[in-house]
Amino acid sequence: MRETTTSPESRLPGVPRPRAPMIGAARRVMRAFLFVSLAAFVIPRLDAFPPAFAGTGEAPPSAAVEIAPGDYVLPGVIALSSQQNAGQISNSGFIVGRDGVAIIDTGGSVTVGKRLLAAIRATTGLPVLYVIFTHGHPDHTLGAAAFLDQNPIFVGHRALPDVFATHGDAYLRAARELVGEANFAGTQIVAPTVLVEGERELDLGGRKLKLESWPSGHTNADLTVTDEASGAIYLGDLLFSGHIPALDGKLTGWLANVTKLRQRPARIVVPGHGPAAMAWPQAADAEESYLRRLRGDVGDALRRGETLSQTATTAAASERPKWRLFDDFNARNATTAYHEQEWE
Repeated sequence: MRETTTSPESRLPGVPRPRAPMIGAARRVMRAFLFVSLAAFVIPRLDAFPPAFAGTGEAPPSAAVEIAPGDYVLPGVIALSSQQNAGQISNSGFIVGRDGVAIIDTGGSVTVGKRLLAAIRATTGLPVLYVIFTHGHPDHTLGAAAFLDQNPIFVGHRALPDVFATHGDAYLRAARELVGEANFAGTQIVAPTVLVEGERELDLGGRKLKLESWPSGHTNADLTVTDEASGAIYLGDLLFSGHIPALDGKLTGWLANVTKLRQRPARIVVPGHGPAAMAWPQAADAEESYLRRLRGDVGDALRRGETLSQTATTAAASERPKWRLFDDFNARNATTAYHEQEWE
């Protein structure tokens, strides 16, 4: 039976905007979450799992990759968000049950959402029952309007409506500029009506999904989806691969979340950015190494009495060769971590 609308008794505040002197304008912040760079990187091995689309600027794929029976991913390209790729720069997934389909993340514009719907229709004619958001960032959510006429239930973390209320207009302005009017036309914020606090189960007909909300980590509205039939976990941006992690929540919380997730006996996981599927838990090794280095370097800088500006330019510098988008995100990550740790 499909879930009914619920309202939480309380909500967390929206995704915090770090007090970074080098990033003052809202558009600059949104661009950071819509962009990926063109610097070289190495995609980790997938062992026996299907490879991701490894594009570096060319048009993104329109066909989904089947990562397990009934589990599919439409990969995002590794490129800047642009008119050419329409904002398809993160991974979107869908799961097919006996009665219908659940979608996990919808891409960065209505054009990407339509591309995702076409990939679904190339796989199954079953109705779209649920659209699930793993968090609120625009490259994961702005394709949702493409599914409105499917009449699904939209599902997200209990904090997500507040994220959209405080940041939604800026997300839309940035997306229009980046992907162009033709790709943007019809793009809108679609807020979830079913909100997850703790755990919630959805049933696709003989195929149960476990949704879990997480303490503030990548953002304060992170949600994961576990397909109990296949053992696949859709981690959203709690897992980055190749693309440097982007900190918009709490560094200590993100590390704690990764530690807890490592204990899960998952067969494969789907990152928010990177390959379509990865073996677990080794998929988290590079991300955890970066986050721990960032925390350690920022802590050392604070103990030495270094300023925010000094710390933002030096923290985690040893990690630069391992990641795309390092120079776009690392200073911002260090700024967020600095403010977090100076009060500990």
